[in-house]
Amino acid sequence: MMLVEQTTVPGAALPVAEFKDHLRLGTGFADDGVQDGVLEAYLRAAMAAIEARTGKILVSRAFTWTLTAWRDLASQALPVAPVSAITSLTITDRLGVDELVDPSRYLLEQDMQRPKLVSTAICLPAIPVGGTVVIGFDAGFGAAWSDIPADLNHAVMLLAGHFYEHRHDTSTTEGAMPHGVDALIQRYRTVRLFGGGGAF
Repeated sequence: MMLVEQTTVPGAALPVAEFKDHLRLGTGFADDGVQDGVLEAYLRAAMAAIEARTGKILVSRAFTWTLTAWRDLASQALPVAPVSAITSLTITDRLGVDELVDPSRYLLEQDMQRPKLVSTAICLPAIPVGGTVVIGFDAGFGAAWSDIPADLNHAVMLLAGHFYEHRHDTSTTEGAMPHGVDALIQRYRTVRLFGGGGAF
């Protein structure tokens, strides 16, 4: 399985000015924008960390997901949420020949935890031995920062601020999530049942 981000969050969509206010950085100076690139990098790092912990995509973008077999012949849970559209389904055989599957053969079952690609017939299209399927889809709460739920929005600010304040601290425990951030994102984390069989 391989998930690839096909588009990135544009810099204009990131709340750099709000992050400056959160950090209480001074304004009105000639060099106000000198740290914008650094602040943007911390916002992106915080977004990536929260998306990895929750499986929720914050700002909308396009993805492809490559599989070698279906988990279930009638449906396939997708690796992230929320998903707004399935944009393509391509079967590739072991010789590299592609087949673009007709969209009438599948549909998206939307869900905030485990959205699914679902067959409109009995089974999803067969994946040949040695072949793959590539699912193209769009995921995210929306294109604007204001589309992100308020608690996740605040979690990004807190975590980005934590990264900024500890940027020179090499003793910080690797992978540790500040308690306040962890509390804010807890309800968005996917509960895995039956040893992960219900995930993706």
